[in-house]
Amino acid sequence: MEFQVLGPLAAIDHGVDYLPTAPKQRHLLALLLLNANLPVSTDTCMEELWEGDPPPSALPTLQTYILQIRRSLARSPSMGSLRAARQVLVTGSRSYRIVTPEVSLDLSHFTSLLHEGRVAQRDGDDRSVSSVFRRALALWRGEVLAGITPGPHLHERVDSLTETRLGMLEQCFEAELRLGLHHQLLSELGALSARHPLNENLTAQNMLALYRSGRQVEALDAFHRLRRTLGHELGIEPCLRVRQLHEAILVGDPRLDTELIGGLALLRERAG
Repeated sequence: MEFQVLGPLAAIDHGVDYLPTAPKQRHLLALLLLNANLPVSTDTCMEELWEGDPPPSALPTLQTYILQIRRSLARSPSMGSLRAARQVLVTGSRSYRIVTPEVSLDLSHFTSLLHEGRVAQRDGDDRSVSSVFRRALALWRGEVLAGITPGPHLHERVDSLTETRLGMLEQCFEAELRLGLHHQLLSELGALSARHPLNENLTAQNMLALYRSGRQVEALDAFHRLRRTLGHELGIEPCLRVRQLHEAILVGDPRLDTELIGGLALLRERAG
């Protein structure tokens, strides 16, 4: 069985989804999967499901939810019985734990690839960085746990994973700009910088890709949009690094065509 959390929650076996149907049971399974192979206390489960205001019957209700999740999983061919499902969804001492190998959970696979990509970054291997990070990003099928409203414990994890994905994208773009793939990145960078209008790094990457693609006017327009947005929303100017990139684009600094994120590496040195 393959569990998926990087998008809508799913429990897939031979192409069929064996998720429980009730929202609370799905919510509980999501909590356990985001803590896969670790015990999750019954107190944490109740706090997540009832947000600090559990009913008097919370503990027996939680136990019923666990039984219903096991029954759903037991219907799958790879488990086939309630006994087998108990080996996957394990009861501990006032806790529950999902036991699943890395290859069976998209989040575990993503985390492994993230580590592999960071090793490639330390080695200065941009082609491997691009390849590994793209494989990791391909595991995402949408927003984390789309369709589930997270409680206090899941909310923090969902936000953290979303930030991790965005950071990975930025690092992937940096490697690919170093590889001269600016034309291929134009559409993706344009869409993401529009979706994150306060993200100065994405705008800077988009500016550089546009400039290197012979679209200097559009690169300058991207800077002015960022400047207006930051001024309107936060009352601040773009950071020194982005302002210097803007100046370099204005004068057509030849160094923008050559190095890492061409000018962005240079501009970090200037800002320092």
